Parts: sequence; C-alpha cells; structure tokens
Amino acid sequence: MTTSFSAIPVVDYSQLLDPGRKAEALSQLRDAVFNVGFLYLTKTGLESLIKEVHQKMPEIFALPQEVKESCNMRNSPSFLGYTALGSETTATKTDIREQFDFGTPVKKPWDDSDPFWRKLEGPSQFPNAEVKSIVQRYTTEMSKVALIFVRLVAECLSLPPTTFDTFVGEMSRIKLDSIGLFTFLSQDNVGGLQVLNKSGEWIDAAPMEGSIVVNIAQGFEAITGGVCPGTTHRVKAPTEVTRYSIPFFLAVRLDLTLEELKHSAAHIVQKIPVSDDRKKRAGDVPSELISPLYSCIGEAQLRNRIFSHPDVGREWYPDLLTKYSRELLS
Repeated sequence: MTTSFSAIPVVDYSQLLDPGRKAEALSQLRDAVFNVGFLYLTKTGLESLIKEVHQKMPEIFALPQEVKESCNMRNSPSFLGYTALGSETTATKTDIREQFDFGTPVKKPWDDSDPFWRKLEGPSQFPNAEVKSIVQRYTTEMSKVALIFVRLVAECLSLPPTTFDTFVGEMSRIKLDSIGLFTFLSQDNVGGLQVLNKSGEWIDAAPMEGSIVVNIAQGFEAITGGVCPGTTHRVKAPTEVTRYSIPFFLAVRLDLTLEELKHSAAHIVQKIPVSDDRKKRAGDVPSELISPLYSCIGEAQLRNRIFSHPDVGREWYPDLLTKYSRELLS
C-alpha cells in the first residue's frame, strides 16, 4: 500500500543524464511519477529562457486589445490563438483567465483528404513577430526536454527508452488542456497551484525558481488504460495580483484508437506499479480519451475543444457541436 504524499518531490534532470547518478535518479523519478503524479524538474538548462519568457509575458498581455483580437481563437479551426477573459470553460465552469494558445509547427497542414479531427493540427496565430520568435524558441527547447523526459520515464519502468515514442503526436501546444502525455508547467512567483494527495488534502506546489512542474496528463492515462491517471490539481491564486504560467503539453498522436492502445500498451501496463489511490482524479473531469464513443484520440480531443470553446465550435464545427451536445443530453 502506498502512503500519501505531503510535498511535491524534486527530480534533478541533470542527474538523470549523468551515468554515475542515473540509477538513483531513475528510482526517484519512478516514485514521483507513479506514486505522486507531480514533480519539480530542476536543472534542465532552460532556466535563463524560462526567465526571459516570464519577463516578456506582462508585455504580451498588455498589447492593445485590437492587436490581441486580431489573432482571436475564433479565426482558427485548430483552436489556436487568443482567448479573452472568461471565454473558456472547463468541466462546465467558466475559466477566469486570459490566454494565448500556440502550437509547435506541423509538417503537413490539414487538407480536405484528411479526417475532420486533423484540423486540430494547424498554424499558430501570433500578435507580432517578436512574440512568434520567443514562443518558437521556447517550444523548441521545451520539446527537447519533454521528449527526453518521456524516454526516461520508460527507462524507470525498465522498458526500452523509445517505448513511448510511437504515442507522441506531431503538434505539441502551449496552454491548451490536459490532453497530452505530460504537462510541463513554468509558473511565476505568485503561486496558487495545489495538488490533491491520497488523503484528500491539498498540497501546495509552491513556485521553485527555474524549475518545471511536470504532471501526468490524459494522454498518458489513455496509453496506460487508465491505470496511471492524472493527479487532481487546482489553482487558488491571490485575486489582487496577476498570475502568469506557461503550460506545455507534449502531444499525443491524434490517430490512436482504443484498440491500438489496448494492443500496444499491454506490456507497458504490466510494468507500472499499482497505486491504492482513489482520490487522484476528480470525478467531474472524465477522461474522454479512453471512451469507446469516439473513433480515436483526435475526435475525443476535438470534442473537448468544442465544448471548451463553443464560439470556435459554432464557427468551424456547427454540426459536431449539435451532435455532441445531443449526446451529452441523452
């Protein structure tokens, strides 16, 4: 039986890459990922870039409203762009935040011969060239760390390092939702992030300068057949100050089907330590990715986006919005 955690574990990324210290670091990683589901990843080499991006964020959000609206998410069938305060919903509740969603570049843009859910992978909208430059630098470097991290997770399960490579999608995103393999969050010094432990207590994930907060996302839950669910978390930030955060979601392949997941992930699940945790995941945020209602992860993710951004859904997917709304009521 596992014990409930009282603090978020810290994993030194540089030790995971050091042959002399790797074995011990992998043991720490295994415990952090599979017993807690949240961790601080330190010494990634991205500290100066993280600081630079956070220094830039107040300037980005202070751009004239007409400039931000010029790249409104309503322009994008890929759900990329600017979202004004109170325009997104999560688990039927309005989100009180202003945000930009950006994606990593895709090799092949969607065309009419592709499945409808392929529209999720498209070009980003940027308010200006300077923002585009810094965002693309950040996503490029974060992608490198994220891919290495996923391979280290495989190693800590005594699996080949490339085990999870086949599940990684083409376009990762900054600020979207929890539909990725893992989330890599950079937060400012305001704080407010809390994680639910096995005893039902909220544990602070206080800011740690230069670190990246990593947690299991719905994509990893899906490829483990629900055995490894994401840990429930929330943000209770002070209302009198502005809080900035940059979540990076490592993409999961959109064309993955339930049957493929069951077949490909069978040997993975056998390696995962079973937790007695029954409180890690909130009941009001179901994982659509492992629902038999949808043809593949791409359709499940598109449904999630349509409900989170109904204005975009009405603009680009009116028939699907109607269909999914009826299913919800039936």
